[in-house]
Amino acid sequence: MHILIAAIGKLRAGPEATLANDYLHRAKSVGRNLGFSGPDITELEAAKNLPPDALQKRESGALLKSARDCERLIVLDETGDNASSEKFAAMLSNMRDEGVGGAAFLIGGADGHGDDIKTRAARTLSFGAATWPHMLVRVMLAEQLYRAMTILSGHPYHRS
Repeated sequence: MHILIAAIGKLRAGPEATLANDYLHRAKSVGRNLGFSGPDITELEAAKNLPPDALQKRESGALLKSARDCERLIVLDETGDNASSEKFAAMLSNMRDEGVGGAAFLIGGADGHGDDIKTRAARTLSFGAATWPHMLVRVMLAEQLYRAMTILSGHPYHRS
């Protein structure tokens, strides 16, 4: 199963990019033996100078277009389910075992996701009730993808 991260905004060179790339590389290495490819990341230009509704609509369209080859859409949003790492890993494993060819994790811009994209999502996930900068959400998602791969492989990285 291919994993894609589609995100609004570009992560500039710096500690966040270094950390995200490290976790993505680790996830790819471990996931390859488990039937996963990726995670790959697609960064989309943030729209500017638009009212929030128009901004969300434009960004939603760009995210959906980038994920058009993925059968499952998972939206990251502060109102989503706060799944444990074990449940996150089980979600990935279940999708793979169901024969899902691709799953896309969608990270919106500063104004979040519009209702149009939330209704199309198979699942909405949250990293807690706090509001996180979308650049940090990438790092957190990359780490959780790596953690999920280590859980599924029985690697001792995760401790319950």
